[in-house]
Amino acid sequence: MKTLREMPAHERPREKLLQRGAQTLSDQALLAIILGKGTRQHDVLWLARKVAKAVDERGLDLVIEDLTAIEGIGLAKATLIMSAFEFVRRRIKPKGLKISQPCDALPLIQHYGDRTQEHFLCISLNGANEVIQVRVVTIGLVNQSHVHPREVFSDAIVERASAIIIAHNHPSGRVEPSREDTEVTQRIKVAGDLLGIELLDHVVFTQNKYYSFAEHDLL
Repeated sequence: MKTLREMPAHERPREKLLQRGAQTLSDQALLAIILGKGTRQHDVLWLARKVAKAVDERGLDLVIEDLTAIEGIGLAKATLIMSAFEFVRRRIKPKGLKISQPCDALPLIQHYGDRTQEHFLCISLNGANEVIQVRVVTIGLVNQSHVHPREVFSDAIVERASAIIIAHNHPSGRVEPSREDTEVTQRIKVAGDLLGIELLDHVVFTQNKYYSFAEHDLL
């Protein structure tokens, strides 16, 4: 991947934000702007990729030590990131957002559509189909993610969720589900039936497309 200096000026994160708006930037580009600059050893985009990975893996459980464990992230950058995340979390929460159809979930997950690895996500919902939490369950290899029902339902049980929606990105750019996607869906549905937590949908998505198992009557 190109370093910041190797990128054309109009493609650099700050310039792109000014010209096209923050919504056009990837998570890594947004983090690069927050970080400001890299170190002698690591370009700012490299640092941003490492921070994005830590956030994907830890979610809302992210602590400052997760960030300072990254080479090139000191206390100053770590506290800046944690402060920015906490500020946004206090004002823009998924909690209370009601999911009525698959497209309602897309704003919560579609920023994972540019990842080069599969990210398997779980959205937990209460009895009114309101979002309790959105989390990354597993991060797979280039085009596969191995998911076990216990990993999907462990937090949903603690949260007393009534239902879940699962989702994952397809780095290939295609949204048609694979045979493995169908098998995983059925395993999770059966486990949910036993636990009394309904599987409402499995959404396969990219940055600009999605496929809903529920819309295709596959649940």
